[in-house]
Order: sequence, then C-alpha cells, then structure tokens
Amino acid sequence: MTDPDSVPAVTRDRRLALLGAPVESGASRRGCAMGPAALRTAEIVERLQRLGYAVDDHGDVNPIPVAGLELPGKARGAPEIAGWARSLATRTYALMQDGATPILLGGDHSLAMGSVAGVARHCAEAGRELFVLWLDAHADFNTPATSPSGNMHGMPVACFCGEDGFDGLFGDDFQVRVSPSNVAMVGVRSIDEDERTLLRRRGVEVVDMRAIDEWGVAAPMREFLRRVKSRNGLIHVSLDVDFLDPGVAPGAGTAVPGGATYREAHLIMELLYDSGRVASADIVELNPFLDDRGRSAVVLAEMTASLFGQTILARPARPVS
Repeated sequence: MTDPDSVPAVTRDRRLALLGAPVESGASRRGCAMGPAALRTAEIVERLQRLGYAVDDHGDVNPIPVAGLELPGKARGAPEIAGWARSLATRTYALMQDGATPILLGGDHSLAMGSVAGVARHCAEAGRELFVLWLDAHADFNTPATSPSGNMHGMPVACFCGEDGFDGLFGDDFQVRVSPSNVAMVGVRSIDEDERTLLRRRGVEVVDMRAIDEWGVAAPMREFLRRVKSRNGLIHVSLDVDFLDPGVAPGAGTAVPGGATYREAHLIMELLYDSGRVASADIVELNPFLDDRGRSAVVLAEMTASLFGQTILARPARPVS
C-alpha cells in the first residue's frame, strides 16, 4: 500500500478553470440561472488571480440536448437535467485530465450530478480515491421514488452514490460511483424522512448543526481530513449558499434558519486549503433575485478565495495530523 505521506496530495498546477452552469430546472424557484453572472460580478476571478493563480473563465456551459428520458417516480425536468449532467461530466473530466482545477459556478445543486461524475472518472483512472464534502442545509439524498417534490436539486448525492432510479441519466457514458462512506455532509439541518432512512442505511457521515453547536466545525473537519489523508484521497467540495445562515447569505431559494456563521464557513475553507487535497469545487444555489444588494455573491466569492489560500495573515500550510 502506498504511503500517503510519500505522495503529493494534489499534483496539479496553479490553473483554476471556472465553468458557469446556469441550470435552474432542478429547483422549484427561478433565479439560480443568474448565479454565475453574480459571482463574476462579485469578482471571483480577480480574487483568485490575486492569490497567484492563472484563472481561465470558460464561460457558461450549454446542456447536451436529451429527449424522451423518463425516470421512475417524481423527477421534474429529467431530460434537461440529464443534458446538464452529461455536458458537465464531459467538461470537468477534460479539465481534470488537463491538470486544471475545475470550479463550477451554479446554478442549482443538480449540477453536481455532472461535476462529480467527471471528477470521479478522472480520479478512478488516476488511481486516487474521491471524497465529497457536502456543505449544505439539505442532504440531497432523495431519489425519484422518495422525493416529496420531484425537484432534482434534492437528488445529486443519491445519484452519484449509485442509488436506484437514475438509469439513463448519463446514457451510455462511463460513470464512476462515489462510495457513500466517502461522503461527508456538514451543516445539514433539513432532511426528509425517507432520506434519513437511506442515509443511515448507506453509512453517509452527517455532521448536523447540533454537532457543530456542541463541537464546532474544526473537530469534525480534522477527522474527515485525517481519513482522506490516510487513504491518499482527493476532495470535491460542493458548497450550497444555504449552508450559511440566511443572516449571512440571504440569496438562497431554500433558506433554512440556524446555518453556519461567516467565520465557521471560512475556517472550513482554510482547513481544506491547508490539507492540500481539494481537486475541484461547486459553488451553487445562489439566487441573485433573492439576495440583498449582492451580499451573498460577495460572501461566496470570499469563501472561494479562502478555499484556495486567502488568509488573514500569511502562514505556511499546516499538515493534517
């Protein structure tokens, strides 16, 4: 077995590749399609460039046309979501193969069906284990058979973990599954009953707000990062704006009170950067129509900068012990 300390965590160059994914058909409320533009207006590119990265903004992705797809149960907009998933999987895979770090700008959280599929394929071919850190008020582990609403932004984790009900979503394309035991959900505070049953059955790690209230964010994050390091894994970070408390970031279509504070969120980002194991990221569910003069867009842009090394004081990266 390879000693994880002898292998570079992320052997990638300092190129970040931004992809806009203005999908909103997975949500019940319109407005997420404006998210990528709002993040660009909040100077997400310039913030990352100031950290010394070469940032390539690849513009907005277009979905691949898919017709006639029907999933069993409730799955609103399945053909369009499939089109986004196939396009994003292809693009993120190609960027990873080229050595860049893809950052997806959403758009609703259904886009993670595609982004994670592309990253997982690259990791499988590279012989690296992929872990997913899900920063969200919701578990998003519904399937078409369990979803009360049929909104597919509540299904991406179940999809990339290989739950039943998503056959045909990717057509005949190669899709690698992520083990549910490799998913860590942090900040969750709204779970449907059938979701709760599935999460327990599959062994997904859920750090809810009760745990954060008791232990803070540093302890569970360090434990997660130790586990990733012990298996020489890489991390895909998927950040939903509703992970944050609505008082910090009001621009969320599915806001839930009692979320993470500004400093808790930044500490998570800083610990992830220190780990050296972040390979890709999603920034999702920003709805500028519901925001307060761009406040949420600025907070998300700042958090992305923290994820890639911005700190209050310059300091060397601290290894995860």
